[in-house]
Amino acid sequence: MTTALGMLPGAAGAAPLAQGIDWKPCPKNDPLAGSALKGLECGTLRVPLDYARPDGEQVTLALTRARHTAPRSQGVVLLNRGGPGAQGRDMPAVFTQMLPKDVTGSYDWVGYDPRGVGASKPSLMCDPKYQNPGHAKPDAIPANAAEEQAWVMKARAYADDCMAKYGKVLPHMGTRDWVRDLEAIRFALGEKRINYFGYSYGTYLGAAYATAYPERVRRMVLDSVVRPSGVWYANNLDQNVAFEKRIHAFYRWIARHHATYGLGRSGGAVASAYARVRAALKARPLKGKLGPTELDDMVLTDGYTDQLWPSHAHALSAFAVRKDPRPLLKAFRPPGWADLNNYSVYSAVQCRDAAWPRRWGVWHADNWRLYRSGYRFETWGNAWYNAPCAFWGVPGGPPPRIGGTLRTPPLLLIQSTEDAATPYSGALETHRLFPTSRLVVQDGSGNHGISVRGDKCLDRAVIAYLRDGVLPESRPGPDAVCAAGAPPRPKAAKKSR
Repeated sequence: MTTALGMLPGAAGAAPLAQGIDWKPCPKNDPLAGSALKGLECGTLRVPLDYARPDGEQVTLALTRARHTAPRSQGVVLLNRGGPGAQGRDMPAVFTQMLPKDVTGSYDWVGYDPRGVGASKPSLMCDPKYQNPGHAKPDAIPANAAEEQAWVMKARAYADDCMAKYGKVLPHMGTRDWVRDLEAIRFALGEKRINYFGYSYGTYLGAAYATAYPERVRRMVLDSVVRPSGVWYANNLDQNVAFEKRIHAFYRWIARHHATYGLGRSGGAVASAYARVRAALKARPLKGKLGPTELDDMVLTDGYTDQLWPSHAHALSAFAVRKDPRPLLKAFRPPGWADLNNYSVYSAVQCRDAAWPRRWGVWHADNWRLYRSGYRFETWGNAWYNAPCAFWGVPGGPPPRIGGTLRTPPLLLIQSTEDAATPYSGALETHRLFPTSRLVVQDGSGNHGISVRGDKCLDRAVIAYLRDGVLPESRPGPDAVCAAGAPPRPKAAKKSR
């Protein structure tokens, strides 16, 4: 894998890095991705666990590549799905299938599993029972102080388990380390500058890289943009408000199709029907595994994308109207290895990135305030998802600086105005922080991760930028606006009562 050594530029502790990656056809029997890697090349890169100790312990990053087919290459596009913690080795195959051949053929597309993720070594796996105990979890909404304290103890135990297993690794799992990994990959690929495409958390990582290494950026697309000033505690509180709005949009869509689903003729009536389903599952979880918290987790995905609205509405209708649990059970998917690994890395990065309240009383007050203000769907589930950060074994922060200058290459920002996972304010803030950036919005949409998904308006902007470096003309507010796509069509079911 190695040839020459170089020095990674940056702050103290510049690290010697290997240049050159030994690319080989990806194995057909890859246990983590399998056929998703068909036609791609695989390679690995060893980088310092601690960039301040370049000769110390190393970690291994797993990478994939789809090579350019054009006579001349425009360079490398590094791809990041977000999370933090999402696997990324299949992404070159996704992009080369979704974009025009003249664009995909002019780049080398490189996906990778970040440190701690998937096929990278070590891959983190903290106590899996926190997310998948093998039975229905307790109701995320605590009915009393004892139930809240029981959740607190579970979160503390999860944090303790992570520290016991990965005490040497956790101090080096923040975004600052991931930025240095991106720079290490760039150097190993022998590229003077990189192109980059990141979704969700990948937008924060990309923005941090563009801030630290602006001279190394050629083109960068950031889709569904994190608000830098809110990492991460404040951003999670903002999500609780945004998801409430988004889930009620789902309820109103179901109400418009009452003839199909029979769950109510108004959003409020559908919300009441959902509450009845939730109460029934709390009283008697399906198969002992699908209770109210699992139901909320399933329906939470409807806040990310409306593609699942028809199937989830059908499952709720079947249970509530026809007393048929089979569609709900079919829609339910307990967390598997990749989900649990994702969550371990998510916690490791976000808890390390920034300061979190270390007194549970702060969390208690903030989450009850939001819940009692009407933001009920996501508030407590989100609290327990992030609660290990209150007890994390390494301190958080400081977060990396985010921002550019007039010399920073222009970034292309993509955002839906009703996104609940990364609310619109994040794109507006990042647009201000990078004065040469351009912002393209999908007005009225609440979907998350919206480009290279078939929307012709959005994809035209992305393609023009990747193909020729062409950006929308700068103007106040968003620089270009695309209309939201049509809502999904209902999934036919038996006639309602």
